[in-house]
Amino acid sequence: MDEIILSMPAVALREVTILPNMVAHFDISRSRSIKAVESVMNGNRKLFLVTQMDSEIDNPSISDLYPVGVMAEVKQVIKLQNDVVRVLVEGEKKAALTSFGPGGTYLRAEIMLLDDPDPVDFEIEQGMLRALQDTFRRYSISNGKLGKDYVKQIAAGTDLRKTMSLMINNLPVNYTEKQKFLSAMSLEEEYTVLSSILVQEMNINEIKNEFREKVKAEVDKNQKEYLLREQMKVIREELGDNSESEIEDFEKSLKKLKAPKEVKAKIKKEIDRFKNINSNSSESAVSRGYIETLLDLPWNKVSEDNTDIERAREILERDHYGLEKVKSRMLEFLAVRNLTEKGQSPIICLVGPPGTGKTSIARSVATALDKKMVRIALGGVRDEAEIRGHRRTYVGAMPGRIVTGLRQAKVKNPLMLLDEIDKVSSDYKGDTSSALLEVLDSEQNIHFVDHYVEVPVDLSEVLFIATANDIHNIPRPLLDRMEVIEVTSYTENEKFHIAKEHLMAKQLERNGLKESQLKISDDALRHIIRHYTREAGVRNLERRLGEICRKAALDIYEKKTKKYTVTPDKLKKILGKEIYSFDKAAEKPQVGIVRGLAWTSVGGDTLEIEVNVMPGKGELKLTGQMGDVMKESAMAGVSYIRSVADKYGIPSDTFKEKDIHIHIPEGAVPKDGPSAGITMATAMLSALTEIKVKHDVAMTGEITLRGRVLPIGGLKEKILAAKNAGIKTVIVPKENEKDIEEISKEILEGLKIVYVEHMDEVLKTALVSKKTTKK
Repeated sequence: MDEIILSMPAVALREVTILPNMVAHFDISRSRSIKAVESVMNGNRKLFLVTQMDSEIDNPSISDLYPVGVMAEVKQVIKLQNDVVRVLVEGEKKAALTSFGPGGTYLRAEIMLLDDPDPVDFEIEQGMLRALQDTFRRYSISNGKLGKDYVKQIAAGTDLRKTMSLMINNLPVNYTEKQKFLSAMSLEEEYTVLSSILVQEMNINEIKNEFREKVKAEVDKNQKEYLLREQMKVIREELGDNSESEIEDFEKSLKKLKAPKEVKAKIKKEIDRFKNINSNSSESAVSRGYIETLLDLPWNKVSEDNTDIERAREILERDHYGLEKVKSRMLEFLAVRNLTEKGQSPIICLVGPPGTGKTSIARSVATALDKKMVRIALGGVRDEAEIRGHRRTYVGAMPGRIVTGLRQAKVKNPLMLLDEIDKVSSDYKGDTSSALLEVLDSEQNIHFVDHYVEVPVDLSEVLFIATANDIHNIPRPLLDRMEVIEVTSYTENEKFHIAKEHLMAKQLERNGLKESQLKISDDALRHIIRHYTREAGVRNLERRLGEICRKAALDIYEKKTKKYTVTPDKLKKILGKEIYSFDKAAEKPQVGIVRGLAWTSVGGDTLEIEVNVMPGKGELKLTGQMGDVMKESAMAGVSYIRSVADKYGIPSDTFKEKDIHIHIPEGAVPKDGPSAGITMATAMLSALTEIKVKHDVAMTGEITLRGRVLPIGGLKEKILAAKNAGIKTVIVPKENEKDIEEISKEILEGLKIVYVEHMDEVLKTALVSKKTTKK
């Protein structure tokens, strides 16, 4: 067959492929393309259309174009805005591009017309046709958008070539797929390309439909959920139920929460569970409370502590007089933390009598360190669940006091004051002290588990300060976990400074008075301390000052006076008669009367122990509400005296024919302890030998059967009581010498301290004279 070579204007198309027997339009804007169209309008309107491989190239060369295009006839040209021309064409004949000829202002192509593909056997043609129609039928089902007439035309086709032409011209496929069909040179190749296109499109449609179904199902589900939620919202509003808004608030709070992953996962699980619980059920309230507790806990939230040691020292000195050990320990902690950038939080126990400032110094420490403070009162707590919390299976369950304290503080590093830790007790519900062991162990409390929370809580950054009145009431394992700092009784001079520098200002402010409106002289203040209060601390002193302020406020309000002045002679009128008077030392030595020293919960006191010897049967009588330990001390004293009776000239039959009666005045007050041992022994020996005891000597110490003197406690309070009673010489055990060294010089001034190890030394110092010869 002869080759037909033609030369005609050409247009390079972008992303469009025109096929034979296809009527279509396209837009052109390049001047060369527009001029090519214009050049054929006055002639035979024949134009060669070829597609660019890359649509981004403005001036394509022959290598940028597909090798096969189509010769088409221009049917219509419409000029649009912005120099755009719309051209309607009909494809006529397939042609191959051989070269570009001279065209000047437009492309002129040299093309070779291509003959139609050779026919095939009738059976083969019909086989291909039916296979194609079957594939198209399945494709039309998957597509669903093809016109019914178009589908019917394809199904009714009897000519393979025309059916394929109709099919490819109307298929909604990419121009590159149509270009493959145009480039096919045989009927079999065209069939293969078209079948491949149909199968590919069918697969794409199936995938698309599958995704569409999934999306539709998801959308339907969302719409259904939305409608149901809106309906539930309306129903809840009618019922007054606001659980949906609570869930939203919980989820917002969870997003903002700074906490470990496992904690967040636990809260998320509980919120999901809460969604499915009926809001009117009791379980809903339990779940709600649990979620709120977990969200309120400061899992990773810390406060920034003060690092300025000078400022901390200034605050501690400003708020409290004395208490040097506590202040020093807090400053040490601050210095260590500044050096190490963290430092282990100490666990401190302040031990001392009531009213000595243990609780208030903890508040000052919190202020000095810029820490949040939480006070947990442990007095009378006897249930382990108060510390560890209740398990959520119980009705009314709640977290323990430790976790509740953290929740109140809103930070994980507060100062936690465990007030009155020596007052905790135990019952059948558990031992509270044992529950505190984990809390106050710095090695264990990093993973403290509260029964209610069920998630480990970090207590390692909490600064624990416990307070106690009596260290002996604290179990040994618990005491071992704490650093004990003793807060001793205040001296009269310390009370004077505390009242003048701290208590007066507080009471003036509390009662609405100015400093210029009330004046209490120093002598009056000392008189109040000495005769209207008797305590280790300053609580009663503060009450007395408050009483004076109230009376001053009444007189000033009633305009009886502008300035209220208090002197010692006015105190009887203001506060009434004197309540306390110190038992002064006797004026002269006496037989059988010895001044002992005792420790009480409100400070030290002196005890005048009296002994009488009378005819009888050798009995020992003890009166004055003595405890078992004190009675045993008296018995030990008697045994010692009997063992040294010959040395002091005491007849051997004395202990058979005489009764010894020991009495300690103030019989209504219970007394106990071993520290009066040497005092009772000295009084008995004095009564038996009729040797007088020096009137200005007081003593304290435990006695053994062999006369050894053992150490005792509460020495500062006892020494203070001796000084207030006018005692000049105090006998103390030799082993207590280290305790004397810690007592301030102010207390020891004017006192002679005699250290003894044996009763012989006690008697040598206390007795006026002693008989050394045997009768």
